[in-house]
Amino acid sequence: MSHWIVAPVLVPLLTAALLILLRGTAPRVQALVSGLGLAGLGVSIALLAGEVAAADVLAYLLGDWRAPFGIALAADRLTVIMLSLAGVVAAACYLGGMGEISEQGPYWHALLHLQLMGLNGAFLTADLFNLFVFFEVLLIASYGLLLHGRRPDRVRAATHYVVVNLVGSALFLVAAALLYGAVGTLNYADLAVKIASADPPTRTLVASAGLLLVVVFGVKAALLPLHFWLPGTYAAAAAPVAALFAVMTKVGIYSVLRVHGLLFGPDAGELAGLASPWLATAGLLTLAVAALGMLAATTLRRAGAWAVIASAGLLLAMAGLVAPAALGGSLYYLVQSTVATALLFLVAEIVARQRGPIGDAICEGPRLPRAGFVGTLFLLAAIGVAGLPPLAGFIGKSLILQSLIGLPSQALAWTIILVTSLATIIALARATSRMFWKCAASDVAGEAREPGGPLLAAAGLLVTVLVALSVAAIPVSDYTRAAAAQLASTEVYINAVLSARPLTSEIAP
Repeated sequence: MSHWIVAPVLVPLLTAALLILLRGTAPRVQALVSGLGLAGLGVSIALLAGEVAAADVLAYLLGDWRAPFGIALAADRLTVIMLSLAGVVAAACYLGGMGEISEQGPYWHALLHLQLMGLNGAFLTADLFNLFVFFEVLLIASYGLLLHGRRPDRVRAATHYVVVNLVGSALFLVAAALLYGAVGTLNYADLAVKIASADPPTRTLVASAGLLLVVVFGVKAALLPLHFWLPGTYAAAAAPVAALFAVMTKVGIYSVLRVHGLLFGPDAGELAGLASPWLATAGLLTLAVAALGMLAATTLRRAGAWAVIASAGLLLAMAGLVAPAALGGSLYYLVQSTVATALLFLVAEIVARQRGPIGDAICEGPRLPRAGFVGTLFLLAAIGVAGLPPLAGFIGKSLILQSLIGLPSQALAWTIILVTSLATIIALARATSRMFWKCAASDVAGEAREPGGPLLAAAGLLVTVLVALSVAAIPVSDYTRAAAAQLASTEVYINAVLSARPLTSEIAP
């Protein structure tokens, strides 16, 4: 049994603890420790990816208690994708927050690593209650990151954000209690086995709990009509924080794919595909509403927030429309869309600093001092968000459209996806026209600031990742297809978790 599977949780936890102890030291010392922690996390994810490539599913028994009696972690290709995505965006958040943002409070770096701990734990856990625990860890850290800087708009946004997530957490506990009362376990693998053989009265309770879990995950993913908290929250957050928050909605999507796909997969009998029709309908409606939100957005940050909702809607619709084995294109799009929307938030901050009091408002204003360079960054972000060639967004949407061929809902799904893509292009083209082309002859007002090297480095990192996803489209899409095939092979995951042997039994004579 390899211990590397624990490292993506332990490394950020230990780094955060050390940073809290160093809170009174110089900002450069904290930044150095934080950077070393991120580097260590990257190494641990790379080593874990190598081990996952050599095995179907890795299972780890915390406390050396055999599942389902103890806590288990599990890792497969989907887990590696999500861990890598969170690590890359967190690195951009780290770079973008260096300087004035991180110096606004002593706990910036510690909160960043606690957020990473919660994200990574949610991707690795094989137990529903511990998914709740890691949700709370990442949410508590996100409250601090959102409030960082103590601006009034952030306090208002944080109030709505906290209330909505507290309600979601309460519903999560109710759903977990229903499942535990019905089948006596919360381990994913054990739940899947017992749900498949449940009697009719038990199936009723399980179905209620399963649908309640979908509501909870829908809150996290901003699924219509549970999306209302996201635009204001993401628009108010500091740009590096909003970029990191682009990963948070994907935790809800990951939970739907993992929990719903495992507990209510093809082997779940009468409960197979329990929420699929609801996910398909709500996802397509979310995509349509998000496109309208982008058209109506008055700032680049709000346009980015609606882009996050749009990508979540498309991904959840695909989770309801196609079989798990056909989700390879969706997983490729998940990675690309997260990086693209994170880049858009950073570009919005770069634009805002150069436009002075106008900020990132989508309106005519004075000429930007570095309009060519900033405009190029915005163009790359817009191409990624809209899904235009030659970047990876076009490849991702093409793979998604291809996976819908032959389905009864193909015509409707294609229409909504293509029309909303056109609306996104129009919204971003309007922003380009008003902010970069229709400029006054005068220079920017005196309150304008240079974006600074760290913010430009963060944007450059995400641009590099977008280009790499496009250049390496074939191997990356092959990997996401393999991850989707693993996701569909629920029996492999179940056997790996339930058959994992404690270390004590391996070393016993």
